[in-house]
Amino acid sequence: MLRVRMSAKDAHYGGNLVDGAHMLHLFGDVATELLIIQDGDEGLFCAYDMVEFKAPVYAGDYIEAYGEITHVGNTSRKMSFEAYKVIKTRPDISDSAAEVLEEKVLVCRASGTCVTPKECQRYNK
Repeated sequence: MLRVRMSAKDAHYGGNLVDGAHMLHLFGDVATELLIIQDGDEGLFCAYDMVEFKAPVYAGDYIEAYGEITHVGNTSRKMSFEAYKVIKTRPDISDSAAEVLEEKVLVCRASGTCVTPKECQRYNK
């Protein structure tokens, strides 16, 4: 799990809206950690087979990104990911207002495949 605050530099569109691709960047970091735990190597992210953007993310929001390995092949590792908003900005109150959400909000989910070449796998041989 990663928890990250979206900054003003992450805002790509009007109204401080963060580019959805930023969630995929977070998923890539989660995937790298999972591969290091699984194989002792960063591996390579090959492809997403599904991505769903479920809710907007704004500069100042805090996002938690989760992932899990759902299948281990010879060199491939299938993974699923979810990102949740856990703190949201409150520009309607003031420029610096924010609040912890009572229920986290799913903002993105995805699944994909990573590969760790056999010669790079140091664990579980």
